[in-house]
Amino acid sequence: MPYLTGTEISVTFAGHTVHIVGLGFDHHNSNLTQGLRQTRGGREERAREMSDGLAKVGIHGAYEGALKFAGNPELISRTHFARFLVESAVCQDTSEVFRRFLTENKPGFVPHRWASLKEAVQWITQAQGIAVIAHPARYRFTPNEEYALFTEFKNHGGQAVEVVTGSHTAAEAQRYASTALEFGLAASRGSDFHSPDESHTDLGSLPFLPSKLTPVWALLADRIQ
Repeated sequence: MPYLTGTEISVTFAGHTVHIVGLGFDHHNSNLTQGLRQTRGGREERAREMSDGLAKVGIHGAYEGALKFAGNPELISRTHFARFLVESAVCQDTSEVFRRFLTENKPGFVPHRWASLKEAVQWITQAQGIAVIAHPARYRFTPNEEYALFTEFKNHGGQAVEVVTGSHTAAEAQRYASTALEFGLAASRGSDFHSPDESHTDLGSLPFLPSKLTPVWALLADRIQ
């Protein structure tokens, strides 16, 4: 069965959390594994602070509840808290959880200092991987901030951007197709499917990439094992 190594690294850029996907890398590379360990190390402490904040508004046991979904304290995230609050009937869906509890100035929000954009891209590229900016429309950057993101990403060795995704509208997909061409980036496509209750798009139902783009898998053809 063909497979590719893949990971997603959260980075801080212009005060926002941005997701950088790594594809086709050497998972034994020491720089990458140490970098991932470093960024994951703060998750447990942050999660306990989030749980304390939720306890103050009457939601108890959130850390343990979220950990049940995460499995590993080093991987625990806001998504796992959201699933716990839905399971506990505090909210009807994960969108309501984020709106009421897990965004800035809400009871369960705790900021986290992630890796820098440069660090994440270099960890991936030094491990012979392809770095991809995931779902760029979700970050709500100003035009200047977004231009800076793509410029720095390209300068650090980034090679692709997610164009078609479950969280992009058709207009946004066209916009980032143009951005890919402008910056000379390959394009990726993915549903970002987590579960039927959380995802915007069902598996296998996304439109194809525009034919004028270079698909990221063309850069990875020699790495499928």
